Amino acid sequence: MKKYDGPITDHFNGEYFYNPDSKPMPGPGSALQWLTNRQPGPWRKWTDMAPGLTPPERVSDGGLRVTFVGHSTALIQMDGLNILTDPVWSKRASPVSFAGPKRHRPPGLRFDQLPAIDVILQSHDHYDHFDVPTHRKIAKRWKPKYMVPLGVKRRVLRKRLSEASRIAELDWGEEAVVNADVHVTAVPARHFSGRGLRDRNRTLWCGYVVEGPSGAVYFAGDTGWGPHFREIGERFPKIRLALIPIGAYRPQWFMGPVHISPDDAVRAHEEVGAATSIGVHFGTFRLADDGEDEPVEELKRALDSRKVQHRFWALGEGEGRDIP
Repeated sequence: MKKYDGPITDHFNGEYFYNPDSKPMPGPGSALQWLTNRQPGPWRKWTDMAPGLTPPERVSDGGLRVTFVGHSTALIQMDGLNILTDPVWSKRASPVSFAGPKRHRPPGLRFDQLPAIDVILQSHDHYDHFDVPTHRKIAKRWKPKYMVPLGVKRRVLRKRLSEASRIAELDWGEEAVVNADVHVTAVPARHFSGRGLRDRNRTLWCGYVVEGPSGAVYFAGDTGWGPHFREIGERFPKIRLALIPIGAYRPQWFMGPVHISPDDAVRAHEEVGAATSIGVHFGTFRLADDGEDEPVEELKRALDSRKVQHRFWALGEGEGRDIP
């Protein structure tokens, strides 16, 4: 892949992106150690599920609604806009259809249940988040605007998923206008990128904050723990809803630099100051050693251990909620 060409920053050295002020990433030796000493929790081979209720066509007048589709895919409806996060409807998170992590349950909304999609929030380019077949179906039907981190615009254009004029490529802290009322800011995450052997960290990773008349929504993307949660909370002091990952965190010595645990997810909810949070990134693809139900169970324990009440939900696939 042709490298991203841009100015050197505190997270880009002219060749590769990196996480500032973060734990070092485990190297190949650590990956081999994990793979040869795995202690995976249980997953059901397949859980068939009826689709959730079809969401409304639009939500306006100060309303905010979210429907959890599965993994890191959620439908956010606010200010007359329909926004999808990291859309994946494919059976595998993989470059091929016959190998790689496969779904253990169907998407909570079938594709034909979706309302017209206006905006895609793409957090990074890993296969369990950036699914080209799904993007092709979305592009063919609706031609939405894309919000992508640095370097990912080239991927979108090369796959002919959108036109350059409909793609906002953002560095951490940069903002894009969706319409006169709504804008999106890319915010830091602690992760990594790449889709093959030769493109690791050639593109950036990020979260997003969407701001409009109905409030602010934070989508964390994939992330390990770091000071960015507190910084996001300070910059956006009235987050109405946060979508925070809770899965793919075991073993923590290996996964911790790039995936927060359910307990860390509650800490993140506290540091960003979200009025309501919803867990994502669990229950669909077996990516680490935590069991299928473990993230939700651990989230409940983490919440029960706090002395104050938090509104942090783990929705079922296809479940929609109106956010207070």
